Amino acid sequence: MNVKVEIADRIYWLGTNDRRKELFENLWPLPNGVSYNSYLIADEKTALVDTIEMGTGGDYVGWIGRLLEEQGKQQLDYLIINHMEPDHSGEIGDIVRRWPTVKIVGNGKTFKILEGYYGITENLIEVKDDDTLELGHHRLKFVMTPWVHWPETMMTYDTTEGVLFSGDAFGTFGTLDGAVFDDEIADFEGRYLGEMRRYYSNIVGKYSNMVQKAFAKLAGIDIRTVCPLHGPVWRSEPQKVIGLYDRWSRCEAEAGVVIVYGSMYGNTAAAADYIARRCAEEGIREIRVRDASKTHLSYLIDDVWRYRGVILGSCAYNTQMFPTVERLTTELLHMGVKNKVLGLFGSYSWNGGGVKNLKVFAESIGWPLVAEPADLFGTPTPEKLACCDAIARGMAQALK
Repeated sequence: MNVKVEIADRIYWLGTNDRRKELFENLWPLPNGVSYNSYLIADEKTALVDTIEMGTGGDYVGWIGRLLEEQGKQQLDYLIINHMEPDHSGEIGDIVRRWPTVKIVGNGKTFKILEGYYGITENLIEVKDDDTLELGHHRLKFVMTPWVHWPETMMTYDTTEGVLFSGDAFGTFGTLDGAVFDDEIADFEGRYLGEMRRYYSNIVGKYSNMVQKAFAKLAGIDIRTVCPLHGPVWRSEPQKVIGLYDRWSRCEAEAGVVIVYGSMYGNTAAAADYIARRCAEEGIREIRVRDASKTHLSYLIDDVWRYRGVILGSCAYNTQMFPTVERLTTELLHMGVKNKVLGLFGSYSWNGGGVKNLKVFAESIGWPLVAEPADLFGTPTPEKLACCDAIARGMAQALK
């Protein structure tokens, strides 16, 4: 935005909005774009906390220089790297060229990636848990949070103002359309909540146990403002976003069900709609039905993360699962998603394979089945569909 936004005393937000990128990490859809945040502390000693993705901020280095000059500063003393992913380290090269004596603060794993990406091996200050950096008014403390969500990730806590620079944690998809702070957003639930959960489930969810370890390190710290690398700055309700991440990382889910199916000619799709209706009759009020061929994997993962109940259906395809359903099951196994209850169904014409391989998935991931899987032969007549009733009944009982 190239404007002056003060977060706290002598702490400034420097962020940009990317509305052109279609896929985050070249995988996850960005219908509402994404923001990149960095932060400048203009104290007796000056420090930049992370940078942004190259090419998204116009004259980013010039923006920093002008902010420093407004505070009577010429030199950038420190560059603090909480996360080396290129959407946050992309401007490091330009920073070092503009201020060649800048000292780069990070941990040992940070510097290995820094050398690999940018060939930088000088002016490095290695920090570990609870190490501090005095800037004058501000005193920074470092918290190592490996695998949230890269091995080198860490957080920086300003003990003076209670500001937590949290890296990718507490971030979200979606641009900041003028509103930088949480209290400037009229409808957080409608604008960001779903995109924040999708960001968590897609990007961070695999490392939920490490998120809990990070929470343990942050216990007892007076966090008055949360400054993530994506999304709004939380100055009014920091505990709200912390609470969301705590709940998601504990795999706590809503008492609803998502039904995901793969169907070539409509037979498995018909069974999905039948099961959905039976679930409603059994009293389940939150029901989502998704065609795995139409709905991007990103949103399927998000629905699975959101709801405790998961019902998967697949037609037989070359004696295997339907490919889009198989891809979802592979990703769920990779992420190690927990605390779900499962129903399975499918259909076949001349040979099985969909339900048979869904059973293998169920055994591998360890989610309890709510009923025996239903495997329909041919057209799903009312008589054949009756075997799906037990899935709806079992799911309703499990969700109670």
